[in-house]
Amino acid sequence: QVRLVESGGGLVQAGGSLRLSCAASGRTFSSYAMGWFRQAPGKEREFVAAINWSGSSTDYADSVKGRFTISRDNAKNTVYLQMNSLKPEDTAVYYCTAAYRGASYVYTSSNSYDYWGQGTQVTVSS
Repeated sequence: QVRLVESGGGLVQAGGSLRLSCAASGRTFSSYAMGWFRQAPGKEREFVAAINWSGSSTDYADSVKGRFTISRDNAKNTVYLQMNSLKPEDTAVYYCTAAYRGASYVYTSSNSYDYWGQGTQVTVSS
């Protein structure tokens, strides 16, 4: 079992930056592949970024490539999402998620993940 708590969301103007953090507690953090998803009002939850246990492998949705960076610090049990050049269409609730099977890989499907945080709101104004 692992508990995930996101932080760092807020209101930012278009073109600005935010860094989301996700603190994990419970089982050994480095046993998990991690991911970020988001859900905008009236839309389905969508993949944003993923990272394997060591940070050697990452993947991004096309819509955020070149603007967002996922990273992790296993010593701090934390995964980050650095978001630059934010756009109004990035407005959503952002969720941190963990997968304990096959932590050497990255996953883009929500079905691959076992644990979810409560989410943090990101609002980008135009």
